[in-house]
Amino acid sequence: MRNSLNSALRPRLAAGAIAIACAALLCAGAHTASAATPAAAAAEQPVVAVQTVRVQRAEIAQPVRAYGIVAASASNLTTVNLPYTARIVQMRVQSGQTVTRGTPLFVVQADAAAVLAATQAKSAVTLAQGELTRTQSLYDKGLATQSQLASARKAAADAQQALAAQNQTGVANGNKIVTAPNDGVVLQVSAAQGDQVQPGTAILQLAGGSGKDARANVMLGVEPADAAAIHAGDIVTLHGLSTSLAKTSANGHVALVGASVDQQSHLVDVGANVPLGQTAFIPGTRVSADIATRNGTHWIVPRAAVLKDGKGAYVLQITPQNKARRVAVTIQVENGERYGVDGALDAAQGLVVSGNYELKDGMAVRTSGGAPR
Repeated sequence: MRNSLNSALRPRLAAGAIAIACAALLCAGAHTASAATPAAAAAEQPVVAVQTVRVQRAEIAQPVRAYGIVAASASNLTTVNLPYTARIVQMRVQSGQTVTRGTPLFVVQADAAAVLAATQAKSAVTLAQGELTRTQSLYDKGLATQSQLASARKAAADAQQALAAQNQTGVANGNKIVTAPNDGVVLQVSAAQGDQVQPGTAILQLAGGSGKDARANVMLGVEPADAAAIHAGDIVTLHGLSTSLAKTSANGHVALVGASVDQQSHLVDVGANVPLGQTAFIPGTRVSADIATRNGTHWIVPRAAVLKDGKGAYVLQITPQNKARRVAVTIQVENGERYGVDGALDAAQGLVVSGNYELKDGMAVRTSGGAPR
């Protein structure tokens, strides 16, 4: 019977031993897995590949695009005419010609009546002066009254004023050469050789374009929302709209900014003074222009480097420990693919321009070349 009991217990003891052994193995495996977890987690921490550029502070401006025409400002046009009737003897210039101050424009011959009026004015002065001298002599001898002397003096003064008025007209006997009053371009010739022109009739128009004065020689139109940022003195860069002038440009400055919206174009007029004497921008040329506004010194960063979220705009820089550092920025200027921003940037740290969408503050990074940065 004892043998029988032992036979019954043996299978139970063996099963128990096996269970204990399995439990021990499971505990050992769990301990090993637990010990390996920190190392595995550290090994699996993501390292983002990025591309960086250097950042620096420099001057940057926000361009405002405008469109207009050369020499369209009335303040820049000079109409050449005569205050007396005359005949055009010879025309010395033609439309489109560039002239300087003093360049002969045309030759005229005053009308006979105008010459006669000028001659009579000179004779009247001579006569009045003689009468004044004679009356003064009689008055000194007691042979003329005070009233007569006053009348003689007034007649002499009136004759002098009439002569001065005739001299201002520039009437001369014979041919006279009329010269350009200022530098510019002959915009329009309204008279031809042999024409009889009346006083005040436009003979030709000059469009100033030498850049030697501060008058506007280019009129541009800008959107009303952009006009407030434009001020006199802002730099203007003209560009040609035609195919032949596509690569041509000229620089100048804003001379005036309109204070109202044009009812026809619904734009605000901006006048610019641009030296055009040696350029292909002749009067009447239609142009586009970039006006540099809000000029200032800021951090210059590529547009791709700036991200935005609920906390505002920010960029990411790489610390010496190869970690991403979030820097809040304020966008001050937009210029094409560049921003001018203010913020606590470090010029010694790389600025992330590619891969920044995958980054968070403090994440490990490496450059696209493989070396941590």
